[in-house]
Amino acid sequence: MAEQTDATKEERPNPNEKLAKVFDSEQESEAMVVKGLLDSEGIENDLASATLLQDAFPGMGGMIILVREEDAERARELIAGSRQANAAVDAGDEEDEDG
Repeated sequence: MAEQTDATKEERPNPNEKLAKVFDSEQESEAMVVKGLLDSEGIENDLASATLLQDAFPGMGGMIILVREEDAERARELIAGSRQANAAVDAGDEEDEDG
């Protein structure tokens, strides 16, 4: 069997490290967009079905994104910034339609 090189294997946080939940959504497509944002910023993350993690996060459904604890604050800031940018674009679109 051939070993995977660093370039070919997907980088993910080690499950034995302390991980923090930075995002959850009922919609997989929304979670995939956030995962792409974190990937593009070099933050290793893991997208998982919350139903598989009921022991760790009871009452959760949908999808969650986990990152290393030390990356959590930066990841949350990126997600919040992205949401603000999207809200501004949506508000601008509404003004164009009204005008």
